This record gives sequence, C-alpha cells and structure tokens, in this order.
Amino acid sequence: MSPRRIRTLVVDDEALSRRGLTLRLASAPDFDVLGESANGRDALAAIVQWQPDLLFLDIQMPGMTGFEVVKQLPGHLTPLIVFVTAFSQHALQAIDAQAIDYLLKPIDEAHFEASLQRVRQRFAQRQALHERGRLLAVVAEVDGCGELDLEELLRRGASVVQRRYPDALPIKQGRETIRVAVAELEWVDAAGDYMCLHAQGQTYILRVTMKELESVLDPGIFQRIHRSTIVNLHRVRSLRAHTNGEFFVMLDGGQELKLSRSFRDQVVRFLQAPLRKS
Repeated sequence: MSPRRIRTLVVDDEALSRRGLTLRLASAPDFDVLGESANGRDALAAIVQWQPDLLFLDIQMPGMTGFEVVKQLPGHLTPLIVFVTAFSQHALQAIDAQAIDYLLKPIDEAHFEASLQRVRQRFAQRQALHERGRLLAVVAEVDGCGELDLEELLRRGASVVQRRYPDALPIKQGRETIRVAVAELEWVDAAGDYMCLHAQGQTYILRVTMKELESVLDPGIFQRIHRSTIVNLHRVRSLRAHTNGEFFVMLDGGQELKLSRSFRDQVVRFLQAPLRKS
C-alpha cells in the first residue's frame, strides 16, 4: 500500500501567491492540494469541511490574520502549518524557535523544498494537541498573551469553598485589564501551557492552567467535553454522531467540537436536565 498523500490547503489573500504555491505543490507527488482560500474565515470553513493535514498560511491578511486563524482552530482539527510571511525578524525567530516552518516572500525554491521535507518528517510523527501547543506558543510570543487576575477574582468573592462564581473574567494584558463576561464565553480549549477563551468572535490566549480556570467557572454551566475542551452548555445546539462511534458537539455559533467518549454520558445528562437560570 502506498503512503497516504498529505492533504493540503493554501490560504493567502493574494491570488498570485496562492497560484504559485499550488503550482509548486503540483510537482510533489506526495502532496494533494484540496483547494485555496483567500481569507481566514473561508479557511476555517474549509478546514472543518476538508480536515486537511497541512496549511500554507499567510500571516498578514486583511480581516483575519493567520495568527487569528490559529486561535480559532478546533484542537482536534489542528493541521501542520507552514507560515507564509514577510514578517519582522523577531517574528521569524519566534516561529523558528518552535520548529514551525515558514516561507519568506518572495519564496525561494531551495527553502520551499526544504520546507516540504520538514513537513514530511513532522507528518510521520505528529500529534494534533502537541502541534497546537507549538502554534499557540508562537502566537503568544509574537502577539502576546494574557493572564487571569486571580487576586481580583478572590477579592470579589469567587472561590471554590464559597461556591460563588464571577460574572466576568478579568484578563490582564500588559497594563490593561479586559473583563470578559462569563455568559458570553462559548468554549475553551487548551494546549500545553496555554488556553484559548472564545467569546463573541474574539479569542483570548491565556497562560493559565485548566484547573485554575475550572475553579472559577460554574460547573453547572461549563462542562468538560474533552481533556482539553470546556463548553458553555447554554451554547450547545446539538450532538452529532459520527460513523466511527464518536460524537461532536455543535454550538449555536456554528463551531463543531469533538466530544470524548469518556465525557459523553456526563454531557448528555447535563443537556437533558432543565437548565437553571444564570
């Protein structure tokens, strides 16, 4: 049996750049180009539909940057990513330090061939959750990340002992503190030392543990559906069974998240029970 081809999606707002990458990949027999996307939102839809193994992803795109695409990726669908960029040297160092490849525009043929070889090696040994941790480390290094202001939460009375939960999460980003309404929080996914909080189209990367975050979220509303994913049960629209016996949770915003079998019965029990008023 011949090895499976590496299913690839090309994402770039410049048509000539997309075309150039597609033509180069056509000469690599072990790569299969599924299609092209001209912006981040179309790319996210294509990733859910096609579940590619690899993205060639432009960083600087209008509307939604490549880094913002990374933040929105569901953990179980995280592909390998080769960034295509004209970014600063600082950003290139951050990307290189995490062993994630990049192509600097204009693309050099020798670097392109070397990049394909690195992809082949990573494809043979990759793990999606580990890959997501590397990607988030890059984004946190370049764009920065926040931290939960746990001291403020405790001052306001949010503690496990008292079983009181905050209406908002204070997130420190540099000198600024952003307060995210808990009711607007849709889902959380974790990778390595980072967690992504998704609320109203925004994603906040935090350096916080899952245990710390769970301690300030009401377990009657926020339920773990996977070892690395928490959802707001008020946002769950339906459960969808997959042919292989797995289940996926559909949120009202259109996101589809994998439901681990070990958490399935608990989640179904919560969903069948009457939701108490928040």
